Amino acid sequence: MFLILAVVLLGAGCSSGPTADDRFVALANNYLDHMLELNPEWATSLGDHRFDDQISDLTEAGFQARVDFNRAYLDTLARMDVRGLAQANRIDYEILKERCASVIFMISEVKEYKWNPTMYNPGDGIYNIMARDYAPLPERLAAVKARLLQIPEMLEAARANLDNPPPIMTVTAIKQNPGVINLVMDGLQPYLDQAPEMKDEMRTARSRAIAALDHYGSWLESDLLPRSNGNFRLGKDKWRQKLKFALSSDLTPEEILASAESDLITTRDQMYEIALPLFRDYFGGHVDDTSPGKDGVIRRVLARLADDHPTNETIVPQAREGLEDVTEFVRKKKLVDVPDEPLEIIVMPEHQRGFAIGYCDSPGPLEKNGTTFYAISPTPKDWTAERAETFFREYNDYMLLNLTIHEAMPGHYLQIAHSNHFEASTPLRAILSSGTFVEGWATYAEQLMVEAGYGGPELHLQQLKMRLRLIINSIIDQKIHTAGMTEGEAMEMMMVDGFQEEAEAAGKWIRAQLSSTQLSTYYVGNMEVNGLRRAYEKKVGGKFDLKKFHNELLSFGSPAPKYVGELMDLN
Repeated sequence: MFLILAVVLLGAGCSSGPTADDRFVALANNYLDHMLELNPEWATSLGDHRFDDQISDLTEAGFQARVDFNRAYLDTLARMDVRGLAQANRIDYEILKERCASVIFMISEVKEYKWNPTMYNPGDGIYNIMARDYAPLPERLAAVKARLLQIPEMLEAARANLDNPPPIMTVTAIKQNPGVINLVMDGLQPYLDQAPEMKDEMRTARSRAIAALDHYGSWLESDLLPRSNGNFRLGKDKWRQKLKFALSSDLTPEEILASAESDLITTRDQMYEIALPLFRDYFGGHVDDTSPGKDGVIRRVLARLADDHPTNETIVPQAREGLEDVTEFVRKKKLVDVPDEPLEIIVMPEHQRGFAIGYCDSPGPLEKNGTTFYAISPTPKDWTAERAETFFREYNDYMLLNLTIHEAMPGHYLQIAHSNHFEASTPLRAILSSGTFVEGWATYAEQLMVEAGYGGPELHLQQLKMRLRLIINSIIDQKIHTAGMTEGEAMEMMMVDGFQEEAEAAGKWIRAQLSSTQLSTYYVGNMEVNGLRRAYEKKVGGKFDLKKFHNELLSFGSPAPKYVGELMDLN
C-alpha cells in the first residue's frame, strides 16, 4: 500500500511548490527505488546492494504485486502534465511509461512465469554477489547464505506456477540445474576457504539449497517434462506488442522484414566482392559467375578461413590476445574515448550456458569500481567431436576477433562503461537500458573497426557474415513466432543464405525458441545507430569528427536510438 500512496502523493495536480521537473524526478527516483526492492537479484546486478539478502517473490501473488505497482505508476504518469518538463526529463518520462506498460503486458498477457521454468534459475542471484568484490567477503557470504535459505521457497513457487511449458523451456532448465548445484556445492568453496569462520554457518544453507535443487531437477524431469507440450511460438499479436516494447522504435514489423530481406541480398553481394580476391589468392585461377558461382566462392573462402580456429583449451587465451590488439588499435586511431575500468575474460559459468557463445557482464550503473567480465562458453560436454568441430569452425580465429570487438572493444564493454559514467537527475536511462541501442552500438562497432582498416579482408568477410547473421536473426525471429517457420526452414536460411555452420544454426534455433523479439534488437539497433551517424554527418557537413560523434552518442546512458537522436537534435 505504501508504494501506491507514494505514487499518489507524488502525482500531478500540485498547483504550487515543486516544478514539473522536480515532481517527475521525485516520481522516477521513487519508482526505481521500489522497483529494485521488488527485484532484489536485479538490484544486485545493477550495483544496489541493499537487498542482497533477499530474493524476488516469484509466487502468483508476487507477480500480481508487480502488476499493481506498475499500474499505479502508469496511472500517475498519465495524469502528469509533461509540457513543462525539460527535454531530458520528457524523454525519461516516455521511457518510464513504456517500462510500466511493458511489465504489465509481460505478466498479464504473455504470462511467461507460467510456462518458462528458466525464469526460476537462482544461479545469477548467487553468482553476482560473489563475482564482484564490492564488500568484505564475510558480508557477501552472509548475503549468499540468506539467499540460499530462500531457494526452496523460490522453487516451490515454480512448481505451483508452471503449467504445460514448451518442451525446449523445460529441457533447458533441466540442463542448467546441475550448473546451479555445482555453483552452490563447488563454486562457493574457494570463497569459504578464504573465510573459514563462515563454513559452519553456511553448511546448513548449502545443504538445504542443494537438496531443494536436486529435488527440483527430479521434478523437472519426471513430472514437468512429460506434460511440457506448450507452443513456444508467441503468436502474431503478442509478438508484435512485445516487439514494440523491446525495440522502442517507430519501425513496424513489416518495415523491418522488408528492409532485412533487401539487406540480405545486398550483404551477400558485398561478401562476394570481398571473397573473390581471397579466392584467387587461396586457390588461384580465374573465376566467373558460373564456376563455382558466387555462393561457391564465398563458401570456399569461408571454409578456408574456418580451418584456422581455436579449441576449448585455447579460445580464452586467444581472446585475451585479440583484446589487447583491438584496444591498441582503437586508441591509436582515436575512434572513441577508451574507458579505464578493468575488463576480464573468463570461461562462462556453467549455470549460464546453453543460450549464447559469449556475453559481456558489465558492472551495473549503481556499482562503483566494478570489473567487466567478457565470458566465453566452451562447447557443452555432451556434444560430439564432430559438432564441436563445426562450432569452432564457426567461431574461427577471425570470427572470434569479431566477437571480441562486439562484446568488448569497442562494443559492449566500452559502450556500457560510457553509459555508467552518465549523470543526470535520475539514473533511469542507464538502469532501464535499451537493448536496441546496446546491440545497435555493438554491431556498429564491428563495421566501424573494418571501416577503420582493422583486420584486413579476412576480418571484413567475417564481419559481413556476422551482419548476415543479425539480418537473418530479425527475419527468423518474426517468421518463427508469427508465421510458423519450421526448424528446417530456419536452419536452411541460416546455413544456406547465412553460410552458418550446423552447430551455430542449431544453437540459434534453440535461442529463437527460448526468446522472442530479442533477436530483432541487433538488426534494428544497427539500422538506427547507422541512421544517427548519417543524420549527424549531414548536420555538421565537412566538420564531421568521428571521435566527437561517438563520444556524444555514448554520453546519454543507454536510451533507445530514437531518444538519442532527439537529445542530439538529429530527428
